[in-house]
Parts: sequence; C-alpha cells; structure tokens
Amino acid sequence: MILSSLLAVAAVGSDFFGVRSAHDHSSSTRRETIWFESPAKAFTESCLVGNGRLGGMLFGGVSSDRIALNEITLWSGGVHDQNRKDAYKALPAIEAALMRGDNPAAEALVNKTFTCDGPGSGFGNGKEGPYGCYQTLGDLQLQFFGPTGKPLPESVEGYKRSLDLNDAIATVGYSCGGVIYKRELIASAPAGALVYRVTANIPSSFDIAFHRAEHAEYFSCGSTLAMHGTLPNGTGGDGLKYVCLSRVRCVDGGHVQAEGNHLHVSGATEALVYVTAGTNYKGPVAGKWDGDDFEAKCKTRLDAVSTHLWDGLLHDHEKDYHALYGRVKLNLESTKNSALPTPKRMIAFAKGAEDPALAALYFQYGRYLLICSSRPGSLPANLQGLWAEEYATPWNGDYHLNINLQMNYWLAETCGLAPCAEPLVEFIRSLVKPGEETAKQYYNAPGWVTHVISNVWGYTAPGESASWGATNNCSGWLCDHLFQHWEFNPDRKYLESIYPVLKGSALFYLHSLVKEPKHGWLVTQISSSPENAFELPDGRQASVCMGPTMDMQILRRLFSQTARAARTLGIDKEFAAELDLTATKLAPDQIGREGYLQEWLEDYKETDVHHRHISQLYGLFPSDEITPEGTPELAQAAHTTLERRGAASTGWSTAWRINWYARLHDPDLAYRSLKLLLKPAFAADGLPAPGLGGSYPNLLDAHPPFQIDGNFGAASGIAEMLVQSQPLRAGEDPVIRLLPAMPKEWASGSVFGLHARGGYEVAVEWRHNKIITASIKALSSDGEVRLLPGEHVVITIRNKPIHVKKAADGVIIFALKRGETAKLRPAQEI
Repeated sequence: MILSSLLAVAAVGSDFFGVRSAHDHSSSTRRETIWFESPAKAFTESCLVGNGRLGGMLFGGVSSDRIALNEITLWSGGVHDQNRKDAYKALPAIEAALMRGDNPAAEALVNKTFTCDGPGSGFGNGKEGPYGCYQTLGDLQLQFFGPTGKPLPESVEGYKRSLDLNDAIATVGYSCGGVIYKRELIASAPAGALVYRVTANIPSSFDIAFHRAEHAEYFSCGSTLAMHGTLPNGTGGDGLKYVCLSRVRCVDGGHVQAEGNHLHVSGATEALVYVTAGTNYKGPVAGKWDGDDFEAKCKTRLDAVSTHLWDGLLHDHEKDYHALYGRVKLNLESTKNSALPTPKRMIAFAKGAEDPALAALYFQYGRYLLICSSRPGSLPANLQGLWAEEYATPWNGDYHLNINLQMNYWLAETCGLAPCAEPLVEFIRSLVKPGEETAKQYYNAPGWVTHVISNVWGYTAPGESASWGATNNCSGWLCDHLFQHWEFNPDRKYLESIYPVLKGSALFYLHSLVKEPKHGWLVTQISSSPENAFELPDGRQASVCMGPTMDMQILRRLFSQTARAARTLGIDKEFAAELDLTATKLAPDQIGREGYLQEWLEDYKETDVHHRHISQLYGLFPSDEITPEGTPELAQAAHTTLERRGAASTGWSTAWRINWYARLHDPDLAYRSLKLLLKPAFAADGLPAPGLGGSYPNLLDAHPPFQIDGNFGAASGIAEMLVQSQPLRAGEDPVIRLLPAMPKEWASGSVFGLHARGGYEVAVEWRHNKIITASIKALSSDGEVRLLPGEHVVITIRNKPIHVKKAADGVIIFALKRGETAKLRPAQEI
C-alpha cells in the first residue's frame, strides 16, 4: 500500500431620517464570540471550525480532549442508477386518476410505478445502501498529563472555551497546579489543514491518537499518525477510500515518539498538531478533488504545512478568512447580558432580557458557518453544513432540495459571500446529466429534472414514497439560485454559462405541463406540496396532486428568469416568447375560504394545520410575485396563512418565517420568530432537551436534531430586515429598501456591506430608530439605482448633490457608475 511507504519517507415610518453622524463604516467592530465555562458534553456544545473541505469540532476537555473530524466528500454509497425504466408509461393512468379527482388512487399508482427503482435514500437511513450517507471522519483524541506525568484532574481554575468569529479560532484555556494551559484550533484554507496548538508555561506531556468506530486502520511512524479505510458502496463492493494524517512538531523543547497507534509528546511547552485528510472521490460534482493520488496529495499537504510555525499559519489563515468575513459588519447595542457565557446569555434573552447584540452574533455566526462549510472547489454545505459526529447522520446528511439546500444559500448573495455559492452552482450543474435521464425515464421529456433528495453521486430520481418523493419542482427552484447569483453579480460570461442549465429545466416543465379540467390552467401533472397532505371532501387523504401552488410560483419565476436571460444574451427570441406566454396560462395564486393562500388547486383541508412546510409562500420569499405594494390582497393572505400555521415550528421553518415577515414589512413578527429560533433547546446540563425548534448551547439550529439550514435561514432573515432589493411588483426592476422591517428593539446600530440586486453594496446607520446616514456603492457595472427611502433625501456623489428622478410609489432613481458611492443624508441637513 502507498500509505505505509509515504509514512516511511427595521420598519420604515414617517421619521425615516434622523440626525447626522460621523460614523466610519470602515472602523472595526466588536469581537463576536461564542464562549463557555466548561467542556462540551455533546457536539451541540462544541466549537466548530472549517475550511470548506476539513472540519473540526473542539470539545475542550481538561484531562482529555476530543476533536471530531470531518471531510466534506466522505460518503458511503456510490454512483448508482435508481431511475425506474420507462416509468413514463404509467403516466396516463396516474394522470387520469388525478383528472377525475381520485388523488388516493393516483398516489397508490405512484407508489407502485413511479418511485425510485431501488431503496432510494433508505427513508433517511441510506448508510449501507447505494444512496450512501455523509459520515464523520472520526476523532482526534488527546490525553493530557501534568508536569509529574499524571493525568490532569477535571477540576481546574479559570476554565474558558471560546470560538472567536472575527478570526475563526477556537480556544481552550485554564490553569491547574500553577500551570497555565492553552490550546487553539484553526482550519486553514490556505494550508488545507487543521492546526491545533498546545501550550503550557511548564513542560508537559500528552498523547494523541485517531479513533474511528468502523472501516479504519491505523499506522504511526516517528512523529506522524495515519488512519485510512474504505467505505462500502452499498452494492456489496468497495466504495470511497480515505486517509487522515497527523503530525506533531515540538516548537520549544519536548520530544515526540510513536508508541503503537498513538504518539506520545513529552516535555513540551509548545507543540503543533497538524491534520490533513483526503479521499478518492470521483463523483459527478466538479471540484478540486485528489482522485486516485489522494494519499500522496494528502501527505504533500502535511509535509508543506508542518514546515510552518503558528504565527505564520495564523497570519495566512486570518488574511484568507478576513477577506470573506470582513465584508459585512453589523453592530447592534450591547447590554450587560452580552458579556455572559453564551448559554446563560440565551437563557436570559428567553426570559425577556434585552440583548440586541445577540442577534448580531447570531447573524455573523450564520455567515461564519457558511464560510467554513462552503468554499470554491468543494461540495456545497449539506444538511449539517460540514459537521457530523455520526456514521449514520440524520437523513443521511444529504441534500434535500425542497427547501433545505436552498435555504443554506439564501444568505450568500445578500451577506457578501458570493464566492461561497460557487459549490452550489457546480453542484447544480452536476445534476443536469443524471437529471436528463430521469426526465426521459419518468416523463419522456426533454431537459432535466430533480426530485426531493440528492447526494454527491448524482441522484435525481423520485424518492421511495409518493407522499414526499413525488415533488418535482426542485430543479426549477435550484435554477433560481443560478439566476440570483447573476442578479447580485452581473457578469455576461457567467450568464452564458448557466443559460443552458436554465433552458434545460424550462424545457422539461414546458413539455410536462397539462391542462387541469376545471379552469383549463396549465399545471404540473404529478407532484405534491412538499411533505404535506390534504383531505378530500369524502374524508380520504392524499399528498399526490396536480399543480400545487408552489409549483406554479416556481415555474412562473423560472420561465421569467430564463426568458430574461435569453433576451439579455440576445438569443432564443422565440423560446423566450413561448415562456412568457406559457407563464400567463399557469394556475394563479388563490385565496382560500378563510382568507389564507391556498396550498393546492382546490381549497383542500390540511391534515395538519400547523405543518412545518408552508410551501405556498414561496411566492413571497424567496420569490417576489407576492408583495405588499403589487399584490396587497395576496400579501394579506400570506400573513393570514402564517398566523394560521402558528408561530412555533421546527428550526428551519421558524427561520423561513423571519424572511416572510420581513418581506411583509412586519418587524414585530419577524423579531418574534427570531426570538423563538434563539430559545434554549437544552437542559440545565447543556445537553439537548426535547421540544420544537430553538438553538443549542453553541447556537446551532435545533430542527431537532441539528440542521444547519436554520442558522443560514436566520442570517438571511436578519439581512432582509435591514436591506431588501426585490421589485415592488413582479416583473419590475428591483428597488432597494433600507430598514424595511427593523424592530424597535434594535433602536440604534449600523450595518455595512450588505448586497443588493444589480451589484450594489449598501451601508446604513441609525439611531433611535431613525436613519442617520446610508451609502450605496456600485460594485460591478454602471446602472440606475431605484431606491425607496420613505422620505425626502439628498444624494451626493463625491460630496456633490446629484439629480434624481421621482417615480411612482415614492421611488427615486439615479445613475451610479461602477466604483462610485452615493451617500444619502436627510434633506434638511445638506
């Protein structure tokens, strides 16, 4: 084997503007820190680090420590076709049942003839099957000894464990018997490695070893450890191979010696532990993969990083990280509770203590997690981002395409993290080829399609149950992310590259639409409203249907975006016209008998009125076809729908509510949802507690269990509360809004670096709920800014007032060239 030889060698009111301030947006903000007074008992208390490819969860024990490790490509299973051959031949019978209103019969046929050909995801337990499962890489385990060589006691003085979001560094510190111990962990993207620094003011010792419960072998040689193995492919053969290497370097005295499958470090005051990992992943997703040379490339990274000392590694790490994290700054007022350990701070907030700065911490934590789990050249963040301690992660740790993956990336564009969206873009591209085969086998249609679930192996078939696996709007929804990336970062070459993907998706839906019998509207022929069910007048229940509201909203958006892309590129004129015409024939949004937005073509009764999915509100957010200005009746119906569903829900659903209420310009209810998301989901001992939603001690979202989409969705929602840039009416140009849903609890503060459609960067400062100053910078091209300030405002460029045009609804329009910054002040102050 190669390995052995390698080792050997706010709401806007009438008082929109306040008084002037000299606030400097370039000034540094306070340090955002998550911290604890004791070691972690569970990974929901751990401190997370990541470089997009490698992740670590620091538990911070005293006598022993554990760093749970992750590598983003570490999946069981493999590429395996689970498309049911010629499934489209069952379409006429299914369609006939739906046309006559016999949804249960249609659902029975879907279960029999139109699901995947195979075990699918194993109903979320695909670890041993061909679908596979995202898995932990294992643990790096450490045992610490004092100067006498005896294990350290658990009782120590001054214990503190923290995660500094500003510099992306996790730290543990304490003293024992007069010895001061400190340990620091970073995940360096430039070095492609985790680096763990162990220091003591008196020479001390520790042991280090790898541990993995299955599919692992270990080696040690000199100052280097190795763990390697092969995961099953789910069909009785070998799947993905992996390797994890670690090396210890004593910096100031000390000695390292291999002893069996561990290393013993003695007499050291400073030691650096370097960790690298790699796999032979060769799936369909394009990226910077090691391939068959994964062992050699992993060792090359280890050799390179271990020549560097801490200061240099930290400098490069911080420079790389700051380039992303430093793009956005949010300052909200601190209180005395802001200084509390994070769990106690959450408890105090839940009991009613004011702590605006907690929202700023939570917002930046969402941005931090995306930077750590989604970097160019890697895979997109999955259901748990990058971090998992299980070998069978919940729901396979995969990509759920009916909300969860999309929610992971809502914050990318608005929160200055467009580069972090690249893995999602490449993942979507990778689904086109397998999606074409799925479109052919199930619908006899051109183009490409995906259903509810996917993995790193290119799975696009329906799920294994009709009740949730029949939803086929997911490819259309994914295309929205491709297009929004262009809206926020206008670039013709990028638009040219994604246009075939948009067109292929639109072609599929054009081909598969049918006329429903009651109104003659065009609708999707076999679908469902994600994971929800309804009751027919005769009392029977079903999920499978034609043309649920969400499908229609997604297709209107897809057709509009694809047509716009074609016109921008000057191609496919007739195809664009066909898309425009077809969009007018789709089933419209409808208001139900109790004033809510209908979820289905018919005003069916939900089987669960408080269901976590509220998919019919896609048109409110992330889409823009429902707006208070353009469709006030639908906006009110959306509000009624939300209140009818109830405030409490799972983590990601609560996060979506923040975005919805922000779009409805309702700061009080947006803030209510944020407070519910921040409620403690843990008991007195810090361990997870039963209940719906909330956050764990380390602020990870409690679905439950942990799902990272709630963190990402909440960060997006906070951004939407502060700055929005969607049209007032569907089809119009975007309009920038400042503080459209800012709660009264955030009376004073500032935000810098949020992005708006068209390629603009926005900054706002406010005091006593009144805007003091704002600025808009054109980042990518010349253009016209459309702004809804709510009051008269004077705009200056290079300190000179400029002319603005006034449009309807109080919108003002002015020209801004690339690189220019327009500054906004109250008219009476200029």
